Amino acid sequence: MSHQRYDDIGRTYRAMRRTDPAIAAQIWAAVGDARRIVNVGAGTGSYEDHARSIVAVEPSAVMMAQRGPTAAPAVQAVAEALPFPDGTFDVAMAILTVHHWRDLRAGLAELRRVARRQVIFTFDPEIHDALWVFNDYVPAAMGLALAAPLEVITDALGPCLVETIAVPKDCADGFASAYWRRPEHYLRPEVRASISAFARLDDRDVEPGMARLAEDLASGRWHERHGDLFEHESYDAGLRLVIAGGDAHRGATSTRAADEPTRKAP
Repeated sequence: MSHQRYDDIGRTYRAMRRTDPAIAAQIWAAVGDARRIVNVGAGTGSYEDHARSIVAVEPSAVMMAQRGPTAAPAVQAVAEALPFPDGTFDVAMAILTVHHWRDLRAGLAELRRVARRQVIFTFDPEIHDALWVFNDYVPAAMGLALAAPLEVITDALGPCLVETIAVPKDCADGFASAYWRRPEHYLRPEVRASISAFARLDDRDVEPGMARLAEDLASGRWHERHGDLFEHESYDAGLRLVIAGGDAHRGATSTRAADEPTRKAP
């Protein structure tokens, strides 16, 4: 992860990017009974199980400063140069971070070097970019995640299992697709500030779209186009859990599909 980027845009992450229990359960089911875990690109400590022996790795001093007193001990380092001997850990976790790494393949090679298994929470950029808030209102955000194509991740890790992570309608973690059924939340500057797809853009690329969204919500036009989303409890926004290493691809649970509504064209 670029520490310069998160030194700038990561100042409100602890308040807005909280652990979602359903997503956490799926991640930790994939981790299984592993005891020695490294959390790479750990940010403020979301999705860390305090009952486990975890070492966090985070390059941004701003993000590290927001880690609470019960968070795992953290080392300031980058994914591409992990300061651990080979095979130190049972599992290396990477939670919504690989699309920020400077050298994706180098970082993935480091995960394989220091841990027998890898559990990576990421997303399919093509599906993620189809999210209505990007497609309809902030098209400048589309393509920002192409630095981490899913096929590159799976190719670099070898045999693996890819699970769908469905976004619940009341998702507690404020990532880009968390508010798929709560459109009014995107109008809040503090929400957008904790979503890198928005925070990395100039206001000129965001504010006009937010003005249109506010108008569409007031007029009812948004509900005319996307009201079918309220028929669903969860949504496939392209979030994926990649489980690799050891016998993970044979022993993990089968891919879980989301309750996915029909996407609408712009």
